[in-house]
Amino acid sequence: MTGPCTVGRYLALRLAELGITHLFGVPGNHLGPFLTTLRAEGDIEWVGTPTEGGAGQAADAYARIHGVGAAAVTYSVGAFNLLNACGGAYVEQVPLVAVNACPPYEQWQNYRALGLLTSHMSPRPESNLDVYRQVTVDAQVISNPGLAPAQIDAALTACLTERRPVYLEVMEDLWDEPCAEPRGAIVRGQRPFSARNQTMLDDAVSAIMTLIAAHPGPDGTPRPILWAGEEIERYRLGDPLTELVEVTGVPFCTSLGAKAVVDEDLPQFHGVYNGRASHPDVHRIFKDWATCRIGLGAWTTSKNLGGEQSVGTDWVMAAHGGVSVGTSYFPDVQLDRLLPALQDALVKGYGPSGLAADYYAEAYTRRPAASGVRPAGLADHRAALRTGASPSRNAERLTYDRVFDRINHFLGLETRQNWTVVSDAAFSLIGSMNLSLPAGGFLSQISWLSIGWSVGAATGAALAPERGHARPMVFVGDGAFQETCQEISTHTRLGLPSVVFVMDNGHLYGIEQMLVHPSYYAKPDTADPSSADPGSAEPDGAESDDAGPDGPDFYNVLHPWHYDRLADVFAGPRTPASGVSVARTVELDDLLARLTDPADPVNAGPLLVRVRLDRHDYPRAMAYKVPGRAAAAPFTTVEDRFTTVEDRRGR
Repeated sequence: MTGPCTVGRYLALRLAELGITHLFGVPGNHLGPFLTTLRAEGDIEWVGTPTEGGAGQAADAYARIHGVGAAAVTYSVGAFNLLNACGGAYVEQVPLVAVNACPPYEQWQNYRALGLLTSHMSPRPESNLDVYRQVTVDAQVISNPGLAPAQIDAALTACLTERRPVYLEVMEDLWDEPCAEPRGAIVRGQRPFSARNQTMLDDAVSAIMTLIAAHPGPDGTPRPILWAGEEIERYRLGDPLTELVEVTGVPFCTSLGAKAVVDEDLPQFHGVYNGRASHPDVHRIFKDWATCRIGLGAWTTSKNLGGEQSVGTDWVMAAHGGVSVGTSYFPDVQLDRLLPALQDALVKGYGPSGLAADYYAEAYTRRPAASGVRPAGLADHRAALRTGASPSRNAERLTYDRVFDRINHFLGLETRQNWTVVSDAAFSLIGSMNLSLPAGGFLSQISWLSIGWSVGAATGAALAPERGHARPMVFVGDGAFQETCQEISTHTRLGLPSVVFVMDNGHLYGIEQMLVHPSYYAKPDTADPSSADPGSAEPDGAESDDAGPDGPDFYNVLHPWHYDRLADVFAGPRTPASGVSVARTVELDDLLARLTDPADPVNAGPLLVRVRLDRHDYPRAMAYKVPGRAAAAPFTTVEDRFTTVEDRRGR
């Protein structure tokens, strides 16, 4: 564009300056002038989505990968639909710019003078602003073109600095009004680092070193383990973390919310710790073998801790701008400075690679009485995860665990493509916890847990420049998918080759049933998920469970859908989409083989996979919640997971 700068052009230029390549949203007449300007500028592509919620989910995932994202909607009816996604971004510290186009100044004057309300207006002029103030770090109403540049710059600076959403409400008649040209760059504000901060940092590191020394193993050597968390990803600290563990050798786990924040093939990586929901090997190493735990950027959410606590005299937790070491707390210690300072202290105290250890091998060697059910080393533990579910060609019924075990083998040993796994809340999130993935290969909500998030998020994941080479692989529950299924339309429209596994456990809100009455899952499963059509009287062999004291709670029962057939609804002559249904391992094997063939039609666009499961099935990691099942729920597959690689080779 040429000519004077306008408010619309100013915002478009500033968003492009942040590196934003795609703007997600649902149009409206108040937003139209801005979208016209956006297209004329040519730096940012508009991605229209079926719902404002889906636009927010896409912008959220895009921002998690790229560093900042944006969504644009129209006043009230659109803005309130976007609110859920903005709330999730606020809680999970995702930088997101929410643009809300509101009625023009003239219409607000008409309301004040005559009480005249036009489309989408409220008798409370600040209704949208007041709501968004609760889920943003800065919220601005732009009603004066002369002030617009300063307001936009302030909001975008706050977004980058606080790593949380901001809100810009712009009156329709301002988009084409002239304003000043952009001056200077939008940069993240940095907290000052004073002598007092240096002292606090030094004291925190000294306290951590004292805690490590005070908790040696029985042989007198230190056994610390790091717990890397969400702030490592949010603050882009993957490289400093990798350097810390490589230079010192110290073993580490990640939280579920920080899964794949660094490459999970690093020799120091010991697994994902998720409290009582952890893999038993990981839980044993993290809680029993290691003698102290050092959380770096990890959040203490219920999904990260799985029913356990992260406090005590043998814990360090560095997050939210401070560090707790045992019972001491050191405020205003920034994580980006703590990592190199801790690295230097560990090298000084123990030497380069002085903390290198394979805790799996140590535990196996020093506790031989239990060695028959434990991996002989870290390599053996990883091999069990990746090789325990190779193609079997048998007709076993699929379960959550068989699906994720089989997917792990596919991702590690069969496919040559890059994938971004996007897991929804509940059983899908817990089931995907032990997939072995490269850095950046996993996305999830860990605290907000809005069901259905993954379907819209896959759009943003696919369009983020850093992961544009990777195919989205989505795992979503059937109830969650019913919330956001229309976002598959965006996948189809854009030709995204996503693979969306809809985990259909007999049309039941499984996680809600687990939380309210977990005893339902103590009943053995006997139904055959491939024996009945979902439109029959007893869909998936489970409808008979609806009545009686042993059945699920009535409000958790969903209406059954043919999820795979939705592909036909969204497909067009030049926008293909495919759908399949699988209920047995051989069917999943066949499908995964097709995914490795570029010429197969299922790879031409999005693929909807209806995975038919029994109502009583649940991921083994949730067994600790089921009465009578916790002690009898080992992590096993068709083969014995915990025999050694050498044992399996000898069979």
